[in-house]
Amino acid sequence: MSRRSLLFLAALLLMALQWGLRQSPSPVLAQTGPGPSIQETQSPAPANQSAAAPVDAHAAAGGGGSGGGGGQTGGHNHLAKLLLALLVILVGAKAGAEIFDRLGQPAVLGEIIVGVVIGNLALFGWHQLDYIATDEMIGAFAEIGVIVLLFEVGLESNVGEMAKVGVSSLLVAVIGVVLPFFLGWGVAHLFLPDANVLTHAFIGATLTATSVGITARVLKDMGQLQRPESRIILGAAILDDVMGLVILAVMGGIINASNMGQSMNVAGVGIILLKAVGFLVGAIVIGSWGSPRLFSFASKLRAQHMLLVSALSVCFLFSWLAGVIGLAPIVGAFAAGLVLDEVHYRGFRDRGEHGLEELVRPISAFLVPVFFVVTGAKVQISTMLDPAVLAFAAVLTVAAILGKQACGLGVREKGLNRVAVGLGMIPRGEVGLIFAGIGLTLYLGTGDDAVPVVDEPTFGAVVAMVMITTLVTPPLLKWSMSRSDPAGGDGDDEDPEAGPDQPPETSVAEGSVSEETTDSPEDAVSR
Repeated sequence: MSRRSLLFLAALLLMALQWGLRQSPSPVLAQTGPGPSIQETQSPAPANQSAAAPVDAHAAAGGGGSGGGGGQTGGHNHLAKLLLALLVILVGAKAGAEIFDRLGQPAVLGEIIVGVVIGNLALFGWHQLDYIATDEMIGAFAEIGVIVLLFEVGLESNVGEMAKVGVSSLLVAVIGVVLPFFLGWGVAHLFLPDANVLTHAFIGATLTATSVGITARVLKDMGQLQRPESRIILGAAILDDVMGLVILAVMGGIINASNMGQSMNVAGVGIILLKAVGFLVGAIVIGSWGSPRLFSFASKLRAQHMLLVSALSVCFLFSWLAGVIGLAPIVGAFAAGLVLDEVHYRGFRDRGEHGLEELVRPISAFLVPVFFVVTGAKVQISTMLDPAVLAFAAVLTVAAILGKQACGLGVREKGLNRVAVGLGMIPRGEVGLIFAGIGLTLYLGTGDDAVPVVDEPTFGAVVAMVMITTLVTPPLLKWSMSRSDPAGGDGDDEDPEAGPDQPPETSVAEGSVSEETTDSPEDAVSR
Protein backbone atom coordinates (compact mmCIF):
# COMPACT_ATOMS: atom_id res chain seq x y z
CA MET A 1 0.00 0.00 0.00
CA SER A 2 1.46 3.38 -1.05
CA ARG A 3 1.72 6.47 1.11
CA ARG A 4 -1.03 8.06 -1.00
CA SER A 5 -3.33 5.13 -0.21
CA LEU A 6 -2.63 5.49 3.51
CA LEU A 7 -3.47 9.20 3.35
CA PHE A 8 -6.70 8.36 1.53
CA LEU A 9 -7.66 5.85 4.24
CA ALA A 10 -6.89 8.39 6.96
CA ALA A 11 -8.97 11.07 5.21
CA LEU A 12 -11.87 8.63 4.80
CA LEU A 13 -11.70 7.73 8.49
CA LEU A 14 -11.66 11.38 9.56
CA MET A 15 -14.67 12.14 7.33
CA ALA A 16 -16.58 9.26 8.94
CA LEU A 17 -15.71 10.47 12.42
CA GLN A 18 -16.77 14.03 11.59
CA TRP A 19 -20.08 12.74 10.27
CA GLY A 20 -20.54 10.72 13.43
CA LEU A 21 -19.89 13.78 15.59
CA ARG A 22 -22.63 15.68 13.78
CA GLN A 23 -25.13 12.83 13.65
CA SER A 24 -24.52 11.07 16.99
CA PRO A 25 -25.22 13.24 20.02
CA SER A 26 -25.91 10.22 22.21
CA PRO A 27 -22.82 8.22 23.23
CA VAL A 28 -24.61 4.93 23.77
CA LEU A 29 -26.09 3.17 20.80
CA ALA A 30 -28.44 0.91 22.73
CA GLN A 31 -30.18 3.88 24.31
CA THR A 32 -31.42 5.46 21.07
CA GLY A 33 -34.71 3.59 21.17
CA PRO A 34 -37.27 3.21 23.94
CA GLY A 35 -35.97 -0.24 24.88
CA PRO A 36 -33.71 -0.83 27.89
CA SER A 37 -30.03 0.01 27.72
CA ILE A 38 -27.25 -2.49 27.23
CA GLN A 39 -26.56 -2.59 30.93
CA GLU A 40 -30.19 -3.53 31.54
CA THR A 41 -30.57 -6.07 28.77
CA GLN A 42 -27.20 -7.77 29.16
CA SER A 43 -27.93 -9.97 32.12
CA PRO A 44 -25.22 -12.27 33.41
CA ALA A 45 -24.60 -14.85 30.73
CA PRO A 46 -24.37 -18.54 31.48
CA ALA A 47 -21.17 -20.34 30.75
CA ASN A 48 -20.16 -20.61 27.10
CA GLN A 49 -23.09 -18.48 25.98
CA SER A 50 -22.54 -17.29 22.45
CA ALA A 51 -23.34 -13.85 21.09
CA ALA A 52 -26.66 -15.08 19.71
CA ALA A 53 -28.55 -14.63 22.96
CA PRO A 54 -27.67 -10.96 23.49
CA VAL A 55 -28.55 -10.28 19.86
CA ASP A 56 -32.01 -11.77 20.38
CA ALA A 57 -32.51 -9.74 23.54
CA HIS A 58 -31.43 -6.63 21.75
CA ALA A 59 -33.82 -7.23 18.89
CA ALA A 60 -36.65 -7.90 21.33
CA ALA A 61 -35.93 -4.58 22.97
CA GLY A 62 -36.64 -2.84 19.69
CA GLY A 63 -33.08 -1.81 18.91
CA GLY A 64 -32.73 -3.63 15.60
CA GLY A 65 -33.91 -2.82 12.04
CA SER A 66 -35.97 0.04 10.78
CA GLY A 67 -39.23 -1.68 11.39
CA GLY A 68 -38.47 -2.71 14.99
CA GLY A 69 -40.22 -1.60 18.13
CA GLY A 70 -37.98 1.44 18.26
CA GLY A 71 -39.91 3.04 15.45
CA GLN A 72 -38.78 4.12 12.00
CA THR A 73 -36.54 6.96 13.18
CA GLY A 74 -34.88 5.01 15.98
CA GLY A 75 -34.32 2.03 13.69
CA HIS A 76 -32.64 4.12 11.01
CA ASN A 77 -30.49 5.85 13.62
CA HIS A 78 -29.39 2.47 14.93
CA LEU A 79 -28.57 1.23 11.45
CA ALA A 80 -26.66 4.42 10.68
CA LYS A 81 -24.54 4.00 13.80
CA LEU A 82 -23.92 0.35 13.02
CA LEU A 83 -22.74 1.23 9.52
CA LEU A 84 -20.53 4.00 10.91
CA ALA A 85 -19.00 1.56 13.40
CA LEU A 86 -18.24 -0.99 10.67
CA LEU A 87 -16.71 1.73 8.51
CA VAL A 88 -14.46 2.95 11.32
CA ILE A 89 -13.51 -0.61 12.32
CA LEU A 90 -12.62 -1.85 8.83
CA VAL A 91 -10.76 1.25 7.66
CA GLY A 92 -8.95 1.60 10.97
CA ALA A 93 -8.05 -2.10 11.07
CA LYS A 94 -6.51 -2.05 7.62
CA ALA A 95 -4.62 1.18 8.34
CA GLY A 96 -3.24 -0.27 11.58
CA ALA A 97 -2.38 -3.57 9.89
CA GLU A 98 -0.53 -1.75 7.13
CA ILE A 99 1.53 0.32 9.56
CA PHE A 100 2.55 -2.68 11.66
CA ASP A 101 3.31 -4.76 8.58
CA ARG A 102 5.66 -2.01 7.39
CA LEU A 103 7.32 -2.11 10.81
CA GLY A 104 7.89 -5.84 10.42
CA GLN A 105 5.38 -6.76 13.12
CA PRO A 106 2.26 -8.99 12.96
CA ALA A 107 -0.61 -7.06 11.39
CA VAL A 108 -3.01 -8.28 14.07
CA LEU A 109 -1.27 -6.03 16.59
CA GLY A 110 -2.13 -3.00 14.49
CA GLU A 111 -5.79 -4.00 14.53
CA ILE A 112 -5.76 -4.41 18.31
CA ILE A 113 -4.09 -1.04 18.88
CA VAL A 114 -6.61 0.69 16.61
CA GLY A 115 -9.29 -0.86 18.82
CA VAL A 116 -7.55 0.42 21.95
CA VAL A 117 -7.50 3.92 20.46
CA ILE A 118 -11.19 3.77 19.52
CA GLY A 119 -12.17 2.45 22.93
CA ASN A 120 -10.33 5.24 24.74
CA LEU A 121 -11.33 8.29 22.70
CA ALA A 122 -13.39 9.32 25.74
CA LEU A 123 -10.12 10.34 27.39
CA PHE A 124 -9.97 13.13 24.79
CA GLY A 125 -13.62 14.09 25.18
CA TRP A 126 -14.94 11.98 22.25
CA HIS A 127 -17.81 9.76 23.38
CA GLN A 128 -19.48 9.20 20.00
CA LEU A 129 -17.77 5.85 19.42
CA ASP A 130 -18.03 4.46 22.96
CA TYR A 131 -20.77 2.09 21.83
CA ILE A 132 -18.36 0.08 19.64
CA ALA A 133 -17.00 -1.73 22.69
CA THR A 134 -20.40 -2.56 24.19
CA ASP A 135 -23.05 -2.72 21.46
CA GLU A 136 -24.57 -6.17 21.17
CA MET A 137 -24.99 -6.18 17.41
CA ILE A 138 -21.36 -5.25 16.83
CA GLY A 139 -20.47 -7.91 19.39
CA ALA A 140 -22.41 -10.42 17.31
CA PHE A 141 -20.32 -9.53 14.25
CA ALA A 142 -17.19 -10.03 16.36
CA GLU A 143 -18.37 -13.43 17.65
CA ILE A 144 -19.14 -14.63 14.13
CA GLY A 145 -15.69 -13.40 13.14
CA VAL A 146 -14.15 -15.63 15.82
CA ILE A 147 -16.14 -18.59 14.54
CA VAL A 148 -14.96 -17.97 10.96
CA LEU A 149 -11.37 -17.56 12.18
CA LEU A 150 -11.38 -20.89 14.03
CA PHE A 151 -13.08 -22.49 11.03
CA GLU A 152 -10.17 -21.27 8.87
CA VAL A 153 -7.62 -22.61 11.34
CA GLY A 154 -9.40 -25.96 11.25
CA LEU A 155 -9.35 -25.97 7.44
CA GLU A 156 -5.60 -25.48 7.49
CA SER A 157 -5.14 -28.32 9.97
CA ASN A 158 -5.50 -31.97 9.15
CA VAL A 159 -6.30 -34.94 11.36
CA GLY A 160 -3.86 -37.14 9.50
CA GLU A 161 -1.09 -34.57 9.84
CA MET A 162 -1.80 -34.15 13.54
CA ALA A 163 -1.44 -37.91 14.02
CA LYS A 164 2.06 -37.77 12.51
CA VAL A 165 3.56 -34.93 14.49
CA GLY A 166 5.87 -37.22 16.38
CA VAL A 167 6.86 -37.67 19.99
CA SER A 168 8.81 -34.40 20.22
CA SER A 169 5.92 -32.26 19.03
CA LEU A 170 3.57 -34.02 21.43
CA LEU A 171 5.91 -33.51 24.40
CA VAL A 172 6.51 -29.87 23.46
CA ALA A 173 2.76 -29.30 23.21
CA VAL A 174 2.00 -30.96 26.56
CA ILE A 175 4.68 -28.97 28.36
CA GLY A 176 3.49 -25.83 26.61
CA VAL A 177 -0.01 -26.32 27.97
CA VAL A 178 0.54 -27.73 31.47
CA LEU A 179 3.34 -25.47 32.71
CA PRO A 180 1.89 -22.11 31.51
CA PHE A 181 -1.52 -23.12 32.87
CA PHE A 182 -0.24 -23.57 36.42
CA LEU A 183 2.12 -20.60 36.19
CA GLY A 184 -0.77 -18.39 35.14
CA TRP A 185 -2.93 -19.84 37.91
CA GLY A 186 -0.22 -19.06 40.47
CA VAL A 187 0.33 -15.49 39.23
CA ALA A 188 -3.43 -14.83 39.25
CA HIS A 189 -3.68 -16.17 42.81
CA LEU A 190 -0.79 -13.93 43.86
CA PHE A 191 -2.22 -10.71 42.38
CA LEU A 192 -5.94 -11.49 42.77
CA PRO A 193 -6.14 -13.22 46.15
CA ASP A 194 -9.80 -12.30 46.65
CA ALA A 195 -10.93 -13.58 43.26
CA ASN A 196 -12.68 -16.90 42.76
CA VAL A 197 -10.42 -19.89 42.16
CA LEU A 198 -12.15 -20.35 38.79
CA THR A 199 -10.91 -16.91 37.78
CA HIS A 200 -7.37 -17.99 38.66
CA ALA A 201 -7.77 -21.15 36.61
CA PHE A 202 -9.28 -19.30 33.65
CA ILE A 203 -6.37 -16.85 33.55
CA GLY A 204 -4.05 -19.84 33.56
CA ALA A 205 -5.98 -21.23 30.59
CA THR A 206 -5.35 -18.05 28.58
CA LEU A 207 -1.61 -18.78 28.78
CA THR A 208 -1.90 -22.22 27.16
CA ALA A 209 -2.45 -21.10 23.58
CA THR A 210 0.15 -20.68 20.83
CA SER A 211 -0.42 -18.69 17.64
CA VAL A 212 0.55 -21.04 14.82
CA GLY A 213 -0.14 -18.29 12.28
CA ILE A 214 2.35 -15.78 13.67
CA THR A 215 5.12 -18.34 14.14
CA ALA A 216 4.53 -19.81 10.68
CA ARG A 217 4.78 -16.33 9.15
CA VAL A 218 8.14 -15.65 10.82
CA LEU A 219 9.57 -19.04 9.82
CA LYS A 220 8.35 -18.64 6.26
CA ASP A 221 9.85 -15.17 5.91
CA MET A 222 13.17 -16.59 7.13
CA GLY A 223 13.03 -19.53 4.71
CA GLN A 224 13.28 -21.93 7.66
CA LEU A 225 10.06 -23.91 7.30
CA GLN A 226 11.84 -27.17 6.46
CA ARG A 227 14.12 -27.24 9.50
CA PRO A 228 13.38 -29.95 12.09
CA GLU A 229 12.84 -27.27 14.74
CA SER A 230 10.21 -25.61 12.57
CA ARG A 231 8.33 -28.85 12.07
CA ILE A 232 8.29 -29.50 15.79
CA ILE A 233 7.07 -25.96 16.52
CA LEU A 234 4.24 -26.02 13.98
CA GLY A 235 3.05 -29.48 14.97
CA ALA A 236 3.11 -28.60 18.67
CA ALA A 237 1.33 -25.27 18.05
CA ILE A 238 -1.56 -27.04 16.35
CA LEU A 239 -1.82 -29.52 19.22
CA ASP A 240 -1.68 -26.60 21.67
CA ASP A 241 -4.73 -25.07 20.03
CA VAL A 242 -6.65 -28.34 20.28
CA MET A 243 -5.72 -28.88 23.93
CA GLY A 244 -6.41 -25.23 24.70
CA LEU A 245 -9.91 -25.53 23.26
CA VAL A 246 -10.52 -28.62 25.36
CA ILE A 247 -9.36 -26.75 28.48
CA LEU A 248 -11.68 -23.88 27.55
CA ALA A 249 -14.57 -26.32 27.26
CA VAL A 250 -13.75 -27.84 30.65
CA MET A 251 -13.49 -24.40 32.28
CA GLY A 252 -16.83 -23.37 30.83
CA GLY A 253 -18.47 -26.54 32.10
CA ILE A 254 -17.06 -26.06 35.59
CA ILE A 255 -18.25 -22.44 35.69
CA ASN A 256 -21.69 -23.48 34.49
CA ALA A 257 -21.92 -26.18 37.16
CA SER A 258 -20.80 -23.69 39.80
CA ASN A 259 -23.54 -21.24 38.78
CA MET A 260 -26.10 -24.03 39.14
CA GLY A 261 -24.96 -24.68 42.69
CA GLN A 262 -23.35 -28.00 41.88
CA SER A 263 -20.08 -29.01 43.49
CA MET A 264 -17.39 -30.06 41.04
CA ASN A 265 -15.13 -32.98 41.93
CA VAL A 266 -12.60 -34.93 39.93
CA ALA A 267 -15.32 -37.14 38.49
CA GLY A 268 -17.31 -34.12 37.35
CA VAL A 269 -14.28 -32.59 35.67
CA GLY A 270 -13.61 -35.95 34.00
CA ILE A 271 -17.14 -36.03 32.62
CA ILE A 272 -16.77 -32.55 31.14
CA LEU A 273 -13.40 -33.50 29.68
CA LEU A 274 -14.87 -36.63 28.14
CA LYS A 275 -17.72 -34.58 26.73
CA ALA A 276 -15.32 -32.13 25.10
CA VAL A 277 -13.05 -34.81 23.70
CA GLY A 278 -16.05 -36.90 22.72
CA PHE A 279 -17.52 -34.00 20.80
CA LEU A 280 -14.30 -33.42 18.88
CA VAL A 281 -13.83 -37.11 18.11
CA GLY A 282 -17.51 -37.60 17.27
CA ALA A 283 -17.54 -34.53 15.05
CA ILE A 284 -14.47 -35.75 13.20
CA VAL A 285 -15.84 -39.28 12.73
CA ILE A 286 -19.37 -38.27 11.75
CA GLY A 287 -18.19 -35.30 9.71
CA SER A 288 -15.64 -37.36 7.83
CA TRP A 289 -18.42 -39.78 6.92
CA GLY A 290 -21.08 -37.22 6.13
CA SER A 291 -19.22 -34.34 4.48
CA PRO A 292 -18.25 -36.26 1.30
CA ARG A 293 -21.89 -37.21 0.80
CA LEU A 294 -23.07 -33.67 1.49
CA PHE A 295 -20.65 -32.10 -0.97
CA SER A 296 -21.28 -34.80 -3.55
CA PHE A 297 -24.97 -33.93 -3.44
CA ALA A 298 -24.31 -30.17 -3.41
CA SER A 299 -21.99 -30.42 -6.42
CA LYS A 300 -24.87 -31.75 -8.50
CA LEU A 301 -26.99 -28.66 -7.85
CA ARG A 302 -26.89 -25.75 -10.26
CA ALA A 303 -27.34 -22.96 -7.74
CA GLN A 304 -24.35 -20.67 -7.41
CA HIS A 305 -21.95 -20.65 -4.44
CA MET A 306 -23.07 -24.06 -3.22
CA LEU A 307 -19.56 -24.97 -2.02
CA LEU A 308 -19.31 -21.92 0.24
CA VAL A 309 -22.88 -22.24 1.50
CA SER A 310 -22.44 -25.95 2.25
CA ALA A 311 -19.18 -25.37 4.12
CA LEU A 312 -20.54 -22.49 6.19
CA SER A 313 -23.63 -24.57 6.96
CA VAL A 314 -21.40 -27.31 8.38
CA CYS A 315 -19.45 -24.70 10.36
CA PHE A 316 -22.54 -23.11 11.87
CA LEU A 317 -24.16 -26.51 12.54
CA PHE A 318 -21.13 -27.74 14.47
CA SER A 319 -20.86 -24.43 16.34
CA TRP A 320 -24.53 -24.64 17.30
CA LEU A 321 -24.19 -28.24 18.44
CA ALA A 322 -21.18 -27.30 20.58
CA GLY A 323 -23.20 -24.55 22.23
CA VAL A 324 -26.14 -26.89 22.82
CA ILE A 325 -24.04 -29.36 24.80
CA GLY A 326 -22.38 -26.59 26.80
CA LEU A 327 -19.14 -26.09 24.89
CA ALA A 328 -17.85 -22.88 23.32
CA PRO A 329 -19.12 -22.49 19.73
CA ILE A 330 -15.55 -21.97 18.52
CA VAL A 331 -14.83 -25.61 19.45
CA GLY A 332 -17.47 -26.66 16.95
CA ALA A 333 -16.13 -24.27 14.31
CA PHE A 334 -12.64 -25.71 14.67
CA ALA A 335 -14.01 -29.26 14.45
CA ALA A 336 -15.93 -28.36 11.29
CA GLY A 337 -12.75 -27.08 9.68
CA LEU A 338 -10.92 -30.26 10.64
CA VAL A 339 -13.42 -32.58 8.96
CA LEU A 340 -13.62 -30.70 5.66
CA ASP A 341 -10.91 -31.98 3.38
CA GLU A 342 -10.29 -30.91 -0.20
CA VAL A 343 -11.02 -34.41 -1.43
CA HIS A 344 -14.58 -34.03 -0.15
CA TYR A 345 -15.38 -31.19 -2.54
CA ARG A 346 -13.30 -32.36 -5.48
CA GLY A 347 -16.44 -32.23 -7.64
CA PHE A 348 -16.52 -28.46 -7.31
CA ARG A 349 -12.83 -28.15 -8.15
CA ASP A 350 -13.20 -30.40 -11.16
CA ARG A 351 -15.67 -27.96 -12.69
CA GLY A 352 -13.32 -25.04 -12.20
CA GLU A 353 -14.53 -23.46 -8.95
CA HIS A 354 -12.21 -21.90 -6.39
CA GLY A 355 -11.00 -23.82 -3.37
CA LEU A 356 -12.84 -23.54 -0.08
CA GLU A 357 -10.05 -21.66 1.70
CA GLU A 358 -10.05 -19.07 -1.07
CA LEU A 359 -13.82 -18.65 -0.85
CA VAL A 360 -13.78 -18.16 2.92
CA ARG A 361 -11.06 -15.50 2.87
CA PRO A 362 -13.24 -12.54 1.81
CA ILE A 363 -15.69 -13.33 4.63
CA SER A 364 -12.79 -13.58 7.05
CA ALA A 365 -11.36 -10.29 5.77
CA PHE A 366 -14.63 -8.61 6.73
CA LEU A 367 -15.47 -10.26 10.05
CA VAL A 368 -12.16 -11.15 11.72
CA PRO A 369 -10.87 -7.55 12.00
CA VAL A 370 -14.13 -6.67 13.75
CA PHE A 371 -13.23 -9.13 16.50
CA PHE A 372 -9.71 -7.80 16.99
CA VAL A 373 -10.76 -4.14 16.95
CA VAL A 374 -13.67 -4.73 19.34
CA THR A 375 -11.36 -6.72 21.62
CA GLY A 376 -8.92 -3.83 21.69
CA ALA A 377 -11.75 -1.36 22.30
CA LYS A 378 -12.62 -3.18 25.53
CA VAL A 379 -9.21 -2.36 26.99
CA GLN A 380 -9.50 0.69 29.22
CA ILE A 381 -6.20 2.53 29.45
CA SER A 382 -7.32 4.32 32.61
CA THR A 383 -7.58 1.01 34.46
CA MET A 384 -4.27 -0.26 33.06
CA LEU A 385 -2.42 2.76 34.45
CA ASP A 386 -2.99 1.38 37.91
CA PRO A 387 0.43 0.22 39.18
CA ALA A 388 -1.10 -3.01 40.46
CA VAL A 389 -2.49 -3.81 36.99
CA LEU A 390 0.82 -2.96 35.33
CA ALA A 391 2.67 -5.21 37.75
CA PHE A 392 0.16 -8.00 37.15
CA ALA A 393 0.58 -7.66 33.38
CA ALA A 394 4.39 -7.70 33.68
CA VAL A 395 4.56 -10.80 35.88
CA LEU A 396 1.91 -12.56 33.79
CA THR A 397 3.98 -11.86 30.67
CA VAL A 398 7.11 -13.28 32.32
CA ALA A 399 5.18 -16.41 33.30
CA ALA A 400 3.83 -16.72 29.75
CA ILE A 401 7.33 -16.52 28.26
CA LEU A 402 8.99 -18.85 30.76
CA GLY A 403 6.20 -21.40 30.50
CA LYS A 404 6.62 -21.71 26.75
CA GLN A 405 10.40 -21.46 26.81
CA ALA A 406 10.41 -24.65 28.85
CA CYS A 407 8.89 -26.40 25.83
CA GLY A 408 12.38 -26.93 24.49
CA LEU A 409 12.83 -29.61 27.15
CA GLY A 410 10.39 -31.78 25.20
CA VAL A 411 12.66 -32.05 22.14
CA ARG A 412 14.04 -35.59 22.10
CA GLU A 413 16.31 -35.31 19.05
CA LYS A 414 19.91 -34.37 19.81
CA GLY A 415 21.59 -31.40 18.22
CA LEU A 416 18.46 -29.35 17.64
CA ASN A 417 18.01 -25.76 18.77
CA ARG A 418 15.81 -26.17 21.84
CA VAL A 419 15.88 -22.43 22.53
CA ALA A 420 14.36 -21.75 19.11
CA VAL A 421 11.61 -24.30 19.76
CA GLY A 422 10.72 -22.60 23.03
CA LEU A 423 10.77 -19.13 21.46
CA GLY A 424 8.57 -20.29 18.60
CA MET A 425 5.88 -21.35 21.08
CA ILE A 426 5.72 -17.99 22.90
CA PRO A 427 3.22 -15.86 20.88
CA ARG A 428 -0.37 -16.13 22.14
CA GLY A 429 -1.86 -14.15 19.26
CA GLU A 430 -5.46 -14.63 18.25
CA VAL A 431 -6.21 -17.69 20.42
CA GLY A 432 -5.12 -15.92 23.60
CA LEU A 433 -7.36 -12.98 22.71
CA ILE A 434 -10.28 -15.32 22.11
CA PHE A 435 -9.82 -16.85 25.55
CA ALA A 436 -9.63 -13.43 27.20
CA GLY A 437 -12.72 -12.21 25.35
CA ILE A 438 -14.73 -15.25 26.39
CA GLY A 439 -13.74 -14.57 29.98
CA LEU A 440 -15.58 -11.25 29.77
CA THR A 441 -18.79 -13.01 28.73
CA LEU A 442 -18.69 -15.72 31.42
CA TYR A 443 -20.15 -14.93 34.83
CA LEU A 444 -19.73 -16.41 38.28
CA GLY A 445 -22.95 -16.41 40.27
CA THR A 446 -26.43 -15.37 39.24
CA GLY A 447 -28.59 -12.30 39.53
CA ASP A 448 -27.22 -9.15 41.11
CA ASP A 449 -24.34 -11.05 42.70
CA ALA A 450 -22.93 -12.21 39.35
CA VAL A 451 -19.42 -11.04 38.46
CA PRO A 452 -17.50 -11.65 35.22
CA VAL A 453 -14.84 -14.31 35.30
CA VAL A 454 -12.43 -11.74 33.87
CA ASP A 455 -13.05 -8.11 34.85
CA GLU A 456 -11.83 -5.09 32.89
CA PRO A 457 -8.48 -4.56 34.68
CA THR A 458 -7.63 -8.26 34.41
CA PHE A 459 -8.71 -8.28 30.77
CA GLY A 460 -6.38 -5.36 30.08
CA ALA A 461 -3.48 -7.20 31.74
CA VAL A 462 -4.16 -10.34 29.66
CA VAL A 463 -4.34 -8.33 26.42
CA ALA A 464 -1.04 -6.66 27.31
CA MET A 465 0.48 -10.12 27.83
CA VAL A 466 -0.83 -11.29 24.45
CA MET A 467 0.55 -8.23 22.66
CA ILE A 468 3.99 -8.39 24.31
CA THR A 469 4.44 -12.11 23.65
CA THR A 470 3.41 -11.55 20.04
CA LEU A 471 5.79 -8.59 19.63
CA VAL A 472 8.90 -10.21 21.10
CA THR A 473 8.67 -13.51 19.25
CA PRO A 474 9.67 -12.50 15.68
CA PRO A 475 12.98 -10.80 16.57
CA LEU A 476 13.91 -13.41 19.19
CA LEU A 477 13.10 -16.32 16.89
CA LYS A 478 15.10 -14.75 14.04
CA TRP A 479 18.05 -14.23 16.38
CA SER A 480 17.95 -17.80 17.67
CA MET A 481 17.53 -19.37 14.24
CA SER A 482 20.36 -17.32 12.76
CA ARG A 483 22.71 -18.41 15.56
CA SER A 484 22.13 -22.08 14.83
CA ASP A 485 22.16 -21.55 11.07
CA PRO A 486 24.59 -18.69 10.39
CA ALA A 487 24.76 -19.51 6.69
CA GLY A 488 21.09 -18.60 6.39
CA GLY A 489 20.16 -21.85 4.73
CA ASP A 490 16.76 -23.44 4.83
CA GLY A 491 17.87 -26.17 7.17
CA ASP A 492 16.55 -28.90 4.93
CA ASP A 493 16.57 -31.54 7.61
CA GLU A 494 20.33 -31.86 7.54
CA ASP A 495 20.72 -32.50 11.23
CA PRO A 496 23.81 -34.65 11.61
CA GLU A 497 22.79 -35.98 14.99
CA ALA A 498 19.15 -36.66 14.30
CA GLY A 499 20.04 -40.05 12.90
CA PRO A 500 18.37 -42.10 10.17
CA ASP A 501 15.56 -43.10 12.53
CA GLN A 502 14.18 -39.55 12.48
CA PRO A 503 12.79 -39.01 8.96
CA PRO A 504 11.32 -35.59 8.27
CA GLU A 505 7.78 -36.79 8.13
CA THR A 506 7.82 -38.10 11.69
CA SER A 507 8.09 -34.69 13.28
CA VAL A 508 5.16 -33.13 11.56
CA ALA A 509 3.34 -34.00 8.41
CA GLU A 510 4.82 -32.56 5.26
CA GLY A 511 1.64 -30.77 4.36
CA SER A 512 1.54 -28.83 7.61
CA VAL A 513 4.73 -26.96 6.81
CA SER A 514 4.35 -26.48 3.10
CA GLU A 515 4.03 -22.91 1.91
CA GLU A 516 0.44 -23.49 0.95
CA THR A 517 -0.73 -24.64 4.36
CA THR A 518 1.27 -22.29 6.52
CA ASP A 519 0.34 -19.26 4.49
CA SER A 520 -3.33 -19.30 5.24
CA PRO A 521 -3.24 -19.37 9.05
CA GLU A 522 -1.00 -16.32 8.91
CA ASP A 523 -3.37 -14.71 6.46
CA ALA A 524 -6.23 -15.33 8.83
CA VAL A 525 -4.34 -13.63 11.66
CA SER A 526 -3.03 -10.72 9.58
CA ARG A 527 -6.51 -9.93 8.38
